[in-house]
Amino acid sequence: MGKINVSLLRYLNTEDYRVLTAVEMGMKNHELVNTKLIATIAQLAGGGAHKILMRLSKERLVAYERGKHYDGYRLTNLGYDFLALKTFVKKNVLHSFGNQIGVGKEADVYVVGNEEQKQLCLKIHRLGRTSFRKIKEKRDYHQHRNNASWIYLSRLSATREFAYMKALHEREFPVPEPIDFNRHCVLMELVNGYPLCQLRELKDAGALFEELMNLLLKLANHGVIHSDFNEFNIMIDEDEKPILIDFPQMVSTSHVEAEQFFDRDVKCLRDFFKRRFNFEGEAYPAFSDVVREANIDVEVAASGYVKELEEELEEDYEEESDNEVEADHDDLPEEKISKEVPPSENKTVVTEDVKEPITADLTPDEPLPVENKILEPISEPLDPEYVPEVPIEGLPEDAEDVEQLSEMLTDWSGIKTKRTGAGSTASMSTIHPDVIKQRVKSTITRRQNMQAVQRIRAKGEASAATRKKRENKDMIRSDGIWGWDN
Repeated sequence: MGKINVSLLRYLNTEDYRVLTAVEMGMKNHELVNTKLIATIAQLAGGGAHKILMRLSKERLVAYERGKHYDGYRLTNLGYDFLALKTFVKKNVLHSFGNQIGVGKEADVYVVGNEEQKQLCLKIHRLGRTSFRKIKEKRDYHQHRNNASWIYLSRLSATREFAYMKALHEREFPVPEPIDFNRHCVLMELVNGYPLCQLRELKDAGALFEELMNLLLKLANHGVIHSDFNEFNIMIDEDEKPILIDFPQMVSTSHVEAEQFFDRDVKCLRDFFKRRFNFEGEAYPAFSDVVREANIDVEVAASGYVKELEEELEEDYEEESDNEVEADHDDLPEEKISKEVPPSENKTVVTEDVKEPITADLTPDEPLPVENKILEPISEPLDPEYVPEVPIEGLPEDAEDVEQLSEMLTDWSGIKTKRTGAGSTASMSTIHPDVIKQRVKSTITRRQNMQAVQRIRAKGEASAATRKKRENKDMIRSDGIWGWDN
């Protein structure tokens, strides 16, 4: 995916974001969200929500699809990106959007800037690409779920990566500084360096190899294993110091396959140094050398951590908090201590915002072009007392029903026809018959073209139930009931 066209952000109003948020909330329990539910969640009128959805569909922020049981709208990746970017802008942590600097099997990386014109890094998780869809085998995002949308899995991946990055940065690991995250986007510090896979020469390959092995062992001592410790996820700065990136796949040292992951990381790094820099390290760590010093896996609920460690950590945390409370309130024994519960940051709430007028052009699609013919003016004026006769043979072939055609003629020229047994006569007309024929023919052609456009358009018109009835209607036999002739 190329650069995101963020210029559309300035043209979206409050109601547009309310509708996008409503579609996002509806997708928590529905694969496709119908217009009525969207209007209810967004607290907008049904007609207004439909117009907004049609405009958002043109911008590809939402997509209308036909499901097996019902039809509705779903949020696209671009629409989900706009919701996250809008949240960053409201928090004043994002001010400008730059070029794309990296593409991976699970995410895209962009250069962005804040209000102080400082360059930052924005990582947008995009699970579900063709190159990487075995999420159940490679990751444990599903956990107990059987099915989940790719957008929701991308959100879980971003949440997990931000938690790992924050925990590692607090313990002074060489990782980018995490700034903020929202939905499937993670905002972090921009690393000034190059991936290890792009380097061809090093000043001291042995020192870098030793430092990376010590870093790998230090991670294991803190309770986590990187599980993807290779040349693509290691950045090297100007001083040839390593910086780790990409953390969603990290697992606990208590995982069933923890030793296998640890040995694989060591082997991958050894093979790369031997192949690229012709360096083969003799000293490298083993899983038996791991000595637990901290419980990062329990803090971030990593995959494979043991529940017993979590209980011990909770007991230690309760003891520390009780001691702090007693120390802070020794002078006030009679006061009640209340613990404030922080509000959830991940929940999306639709608030009553001030509605702004919609300025976009909401005119329907124009019909198919019709050939315009210039009508020749009547050379001689008609006698007011002259009453022309319109014979049946002169009428257009498309209008077989005389009564229906009579109504059309009345709309255009005020002619009122009277049907008799043998034919039809007209009275009180001041327009030439050829002009009437031309107008009626153009009207019928225009209606046919509009019906053809409606049949071609497959978005938002007919529900699944109505469509099935139309399809089944052609299958019913007209010569009998239950397959028997009358």
